[in-house]
Amino acid sequence: MNVRSQVSMVFHLDKCIGCHTCSIACKNIWTDRRGAEYMWWNNVETKPGTGYPTQWENQEKYRGGWEKDGTRLRLKSTSKSRVITEIFHNPSQPSMDDYYEPWTYKYSDLFNAPEGSDQPTARPISMVTGEYMNVEAGPNWDDDLGGSPVYAENDPNLKGLTEEQRQQLFAIERLVFFYFPRICNHCLNPSCVAACPSGALYKRGEDGIVLIDQKRCRGWRSCIAACPYKKTFYNWSTGKSEKCILCFPRLETGQAPACFHSCVGRIRYLGVLLYDADRLEEVAKLPDDQLVEGQRSLILNPNDPAVIDAALKNGIHESVIESAQKSPVYKFVKEWKIALPPHIEFRTLPMLFYVPPMSPVMATQNDDTVHSVSDSFFHDIEHSRVPLEFLANIFGAGHQAKVVYALKKQKAVRLYRRAVTVGDIDMKTAERILHEAECSVAEAEGIYRLTSLCTFDDRFVIPPMHREEAIEMMKEPHEHRSETGFGFVQAPERGL
Repeated sequence: MNVRSQVSMVFHLDKCIGCHTCSIACKNIWTDRRGAEYMWWNNVETKPGTGYPTQWENQEKYRGGWEKDGTRLRLKSTSKSRVITEIFHNPSQPSMDDYYEPWTYKYSDLFNAPEGSDQPTARPISMVTGEYMNVEAGPNWDDDLGGSPVYAENDPNLKGLTEEQRQQLFAIERLVFFYFPRICNHCLNPSCVAACPSGALYKRGEDGIVLIDQKRCRGWRSCIAACPYKKTFYNWSTGKSEKCILCFPRLETGQAPACFHSCVGRIRYLGVLLYDADRLEEVAKLPDDQLVEGQRSLILNPNDPAVIDAALKNGIHESVIESAQKSPVYKFVKEWKIALPPHIEFRTLPMLFYVPPMSPVMATQNDDTVHSVSDSFFHDIEHSRVPLEFLANIFGAGHQAKVVYALKKQKAVRLYRRAVTVGDIDMKTAERILHEAECSVAEAEGIYRLTSLCTFDDRFVIPPMHREEAIEMMKEPHEHRSETGFGFVQAPERGL
């Protein structure tokens, strides 16, 4: 058993209000530089929708992630024989049109406009070329357009739905959407790291955060093509690749990442998990319908004496193990099993998990009256406005069982809390529903408190990083401390 620690995350989609505060916090700190104007390390998409970049989930187009080739795994985007021929141009890589051309406005047209009878306007200009442009796309152009025939109907996750289901999904009385915030998943089996010819991408041993060494990066962009979530970007000014760093300078000082700290809906949770690295390849090769449970089996119980002993022998500090025992991510993913990985079929084993959203009650409109399909206050899971097939394509590799389990447990907790606070549901009925959802009263109280009454310290259990121990492997810690803060002697430049 090769026990390692991994900083992991949970996003509770039933709480996201789509305010984009997280995106702006990240943008202002990390990607407000020349060459990074189009980058959104954190973005919030609207589902159904095509996302950012457009149709990033369509791996027939982008060929990201891993695929099984007989008894072994191989990258979809490249191979040893193809890396040379595609080193300067990868045909599966997204273009500027797939992202969007970033723009600003020529505000001097407002300030210096001569007196006239009409209102002056600031025309948009490209942040790349500086020329006037017509704005045609943005990082969340399908925001709040759940029924749009341009964006929503082209969502790759609609694959497998019948034509009747598609039409119902976009009928005005059933119109529905939910928000889907995304950052780098800092995967256990990252395809971007495996694809990099120069070895610039690496996964930190002490916390699992995936980073890019800007000195070693040669701008070959194999990582961009290989990442199925398209969370690695190319800086056209410096000629280097960049990506979400999970605000590791903040984590090392005990602070939550900027997007987590600024989240208005408090949907974000962060904690550390212990996992068995020896079983990574075995789990990544499992059939699609076994991948979710396989990834859960990788996560070890931090209270198990055998796991604790193996972790200590592997150099994991006692304080990290204590943090793992308090981790909210462990509760959501391993104990309660209501948080699921996005597109586990890409086989990168993402360490960002999502609690799937509950849908509004389905209804029909006759004349001026709206009739609910369900007579009960809470609709049945199978009759939700968002088809289970759609959610399963995102969170269950096309298989509905895990999604249904998570949604039923959420519904059971809601009914139980309604029995406690409102009283229009008798407690005997609420407890029966909890039993059917495989949820105890104690577990329901735990889910309720961590979802609704959680404090900052409940949501973010940040383990001590103990960087001094990692640095000792490379250089004298006191020497490193004296150099910290000076950065590179020279800024990153294009080319070699």
